[in-house]
Amino acid sequence: MDSPQNHRPWATFSLASIAQLMIILDVSIINVALPSIQRGLHFSNADLQWVVNIYVLLFGGFLLLGGRAGDLWGRRRLFMVGMALFTTASLFGGLAQNGGWLVAARAAQGLGGAIISPVAFAIVTSLFPEGPQRNKAVGIYGALAGFGGALGVLLGGVLTSGFGWQWVLFVNVPIGIIAIILSPIFIPESRGVAARGSFDLLGAVSVTAGLIALVYGVVKAPDKGWTSGQTIGSFALAAVLLIAFLVIEMRSSAPLLRLGIFRIRSLAVANGLGFLAGLVIFSMFFFLSLYLQIVLGYSALKTGLSYLPLAFMIIFTAGLASVLVTRFGFKSILAFGMLLSTLGMALFTRLPLHGNYGADILPGMLLVAAGLGFVFVPLSIAAVAGVQPAEVGLASGLINASQQIGGAIGLAILSTISNQRFNDLIKGARGPEAYFSALVGGYHNAFDASTIVLAVGIVLTLGLLPGGGQGAGRSIAVAAA
Repeated sequence: MDSPQNHRPWATFSLASIAQLMIILDVSIINVALPSIQRGLHFSNADLQWVVNIYVLLFGGFLLLGGRAGDLWGRRRLFMVGMALFTTASLFGGLAQNGGWLVAARAAQGLGGAIISPVAFAIVTSLFPEGPQRNKAVGIYGALAGFGGALGVLLGGVLTSGFGWQWVLFVNVPIGIIAIILSPIFIPESRGVAARGSFDLLGAVSVTAGLIALVYGVVKAPDKGWTSGQTIGSFALAAVLLIAFLVIEMRSSAPLLRLGIFRIRSLAVANGLGFLAGLVIFSMFFFLSLYLQIVLGYSALKTGLSYLPLAFMIIFTAGLASVLVTRFGFKSILAFGMLLSTLGMALFTRLPLHGNYGADILPGMLLVAAGLGFVFVPLSIAAVAGVQPAEVGLASGLINASQQIGGAIGLAILSTISNQRFNDLIKGARGPEAYFSALVGGYHNAFDASTIVLAVGIVLTLGLLPGGGQGAGRSIAVAAA
């Protein structure tokens, strides 16, 4: 069912974009507050990442279910339900008195975000006809992924320094309430498929539980041992649950994820590249924020302000990318963005113990930011290429899920790499200088791995992604219509 005529498409677009920005922002806004949260709620170094990871896992794991629910039950209705859950969870998270309470609230936030995000994207794609106008809208929307990460760190620093870590969660409450009030006014009701259909909750639960088991095994392996019963058991459980998910999807009459959709080459490759991008980008914010605060002694506010050039660079390159994709196609623009991000990440592998912001941090930050604008825009456009209108919610949920799941798994793996290196370097060391040196050594290893992943992304983009010719961006818009 198509959406009704909308005479205020850019107002609707703005409301959906604000909601998406708030959701993406909450992945990174917490990073600057992590040292304060650790002190206030007594998290260990290993468990601290769950404040970030549980949000990303629930978000990524239930995105497909959110897209399917919007297609079946109405996108505006689900947008409002998700916003209400996200807002309530933010309130309770800010009131948390212990680590378990906060992690539970962050999980509920992730579930709310998983409902909102694919529905909001489906609303956006239904607003504009094929061609440059849709490319512009999707380009802006896709850029929110990178910009939201940068803005989140900035806003997190301001709120943590001025009001306390609780306000990185409380800030969502008034925004959510306003969005709920405005939704019936600006968002027309629409559905992607016939109102009748099944709801694959079992598929969503199995894939999410499998991913949580996988990440838990990776996080705990350095302490418990890679061959311990707990680690092997976690990986075995993850394998069983993920295989069960595939079996459920193949046998379901109305699967959460129609596996045949991966026959669309641009969609399949875009999701693989989105996974790789998410794997390193979210971790970059995590490690760089810790480096600035713990090693260089930046305040939360100074850390947030240090990301301001990154945010502005993403805005600039995302706007430029939405124009260039229409003219040159998404393949060359995406490859160029991957190259810039790889070069920037490589600079972070040399961060010194006594770093200087202008000489040691800003150059890499600007290169990565420029790359992000050129990465997320073509990925967002390619991810809906060739998708039927009835499955736009599925496709939008899928690309978001790929990025978020990549982020969760990447943070777990890269944190493990970093912590392992730290543990090796700290053995027998004495004094604060040795401690901070070991921390930096761990960060170096994480950035080394991130650089390799992005370099692989360049090769895969050039070798596998279609759409390299002039005008491909226009053909993608037509295909996504």
